[in-house]
Amino acid sequence: MSDRPILKEERIGNQRLILGDCLHVMPGLGRFDAVVTDPPYGLGAKLSTTTGVGEWGKLHVAGGHSWDMTISEAVPRALELANQAIIWGGNYYDLPPVRGWMIWDKIVRAFSSGHVEMAWTTLDQPTRAFNYAHGELASEGKLHPTQKPLPLMEWCLGFLPDAKTILDPFMGSGTTLVACQRMGRHGTGIELDPNYFAIACKRVDEAARQPDLLIPATQLRPVQEGFDL
Repeated sequence: MSDRPILKEERIGNQRLILGDCLHVMPGLGRFDAVVTDPPYGLGAKLSTTTGVGEWGKLHVAGGHSWDMTISEAVPRALELANQAIIWGGNYYDLPPVRGWMIWDKIVRAFSSGHVEMAWTTLDQPTRAFNYAHGELASEGKLHPTQKPLPLMEWCLGFLPDAKTILDPFMGSGTTLVACQRMGRHGTGIELDPNYFAIACKRVDEAARQPDLLIPATQLRPVQEGFDL
């Protein structure tokens, strides 16, 4: 990794997209109203030694996604930057007991990956569930093995009505920032993989160009810093 924490940066609409290692980038970002993210679950090693793991597992194994081999030490550091948080896969992390778990029920049971996913949160509320068939992701154009549905991430932000600045240190294909753009929030996303970073930039740019969204007037032309990879 370069000694320069931010390898490349784009500012699109209300969103700031950063290419780099979140462990090195986060110390220079300041505080946010909330962290909303989907970090590695540490399932890559398990899937790479399992047969018959289904489509989701094959994407990990064939794609060589080493980013999911272990859970990330960046999660507790990210939590230090905000008072509120929604962490998908938080059940895989050593986080304090909480009341306000959030559940994504994928409805369909006939596939090998988990039927639900869980998010650890700082919300003081009963557990909430969101029903959205896993197969519906195809209509959005699934571009990342662990991509979350856009309606799911918009649902998450709805529980944080006062959070205007959002940090996603594991941006992936950019769904959190697309949701932020659509809902008038200011998101900062960090991604280590240059290919997924480019995908996230494209998706956020498309969201920023939607004329029917009731969001503040924003700068639609990306500003590029750093160097191209």
